[in-house]
Amino acid sequence: MKTVKEGMVTIKIPSFDKVSSKAPVFYNPNMELNRDISVLAIQQFQKEKKSRIKIADIFAGSGIRGIRYHVEIGGVESVLANDINPLAVEFIEKNSKLNNAHVDITMEDANILLRKNRGVFDVVDIDPFGTPSPFIESAGYSLKKGSLLCVTATDTSSLCGTYKKPCIRKYNAVPLKTEYCHENGLRILAGFTSLTLAKYKKYIKVRLAYSSQHYMRLYLEIGKGAAKTDKSLKNNIGFIYHCHNCLSRSLEYGMLPILPLECPQCGGKTDFSGPLWIGELEDENFIKGMIRLLPEKRLNKKGETLKLLKLLEGESGMPPTFYDIHKICSKMGISAPPLKKIMEKLQEKGFKATRSHCKATGIKTNAPIIELKKSIKSIHNLTCHGCNNIVGPPHF
Repeated sequence: MKTVKEGMVTIKIPSFDKVSSKAPVFYNPNMELNRDISVLAIQQFQKEKKSRIKIADIFAGSGIRGIRYHVEIGGVESVLANDINPLAVEFIEKNSKLNNAHVDITMEDANILLRKNRGVFDVVDIDPFGTPSPFIESAGYSLKKGSLLCVTATDTSSLCGTYKKPCIRKYNAVPLKTEYCHENGLRILAGFTSLTLAKYKKYIKVRLAYSSQHYMRLYLEIGKGAAKTDKSLKNNIGFIYHCHNCLSRSLEYGMLPILPLECPQCGGKTDFSGPLWIGELEDENFIKGMIRLLPEKRLNKKGETLKLLKLLEGESGMPPTFYDIHKICSKMGISAPPLKKIMEKLQEKGFKATRSHCKATGIKTNAPIIELKKSIKSIHNLTCHGCNNIVGPPHF
């Protein structure tokens, strides 16, 4: 037996050597940040809703997520913790008693549970080991207007384009292996969820989305109505076109790509990814609300949580994708200047610029690639001139 302490709860789990679906009772210590952020996000959702909420954790494992929701989130009417594994259910019962948390415990197939409880829950958390794809359809059927859907995907190799066929099979979208593949994966997951829920005349508003370590996570508010769903699809579903030669990218709205598409910057042939979500991934006010809640929560990873939320706040309102400065500078044949100087130079020119949470060397900006390269070149030339170095013109 092993004792684990997270947030305000303590649980016991069977000891295991490796995190895998074959563990007697599933518990992933690397997902503590995920659970910390979930506590803040659901608390902010409850605060906005201004009423007591019912939460369903449909892949409960050890029960730690659902128990934390019950103990750490105010305004919770009930929490249901479900797992199809009989041993997991035993541990959920033991751990709920250990923390004096009166959660409802069930042992059902996740899809059946969702379809049997249509319109019951205010929050549904889908956090499986692997892809959430097989459960989104039932979530679409079950979710009610104004509810919150929390989705985790750990099959990042398919969403990021390392393995193209599994992504097409599971998410009905073509991935793209680029420097911003993790953001692209988030957009594929959001787009797939949006298109799946549209069958039920439901649409999504992304409140928060991020990629961390080996997983991707979405927090989606659910709306309802045929006309609004049609409008959401029109405004948010499309394709990203990427030029591997000059690293420019462009967007196209709609359900079908136009091929072949010529790069507007260098005339080369572009690659594409989609259909995916090309709308907003971050809700600034929602994230600010989470940051305000942070001091009152007892979290082991409070500093890491704040750092991530600040980066996500900065990304709100920015266009899709980001630029890897090291990759651009490699193509230009020069060393990479500090990211801060590049962002300042872009802002001097009237463009927006911020860091990407997906990659330490990434910058999100509304500046076209040619302006970004000019800014990098001017900083590089100024630095070299200051060092009295004689350098040739960089290669674009």
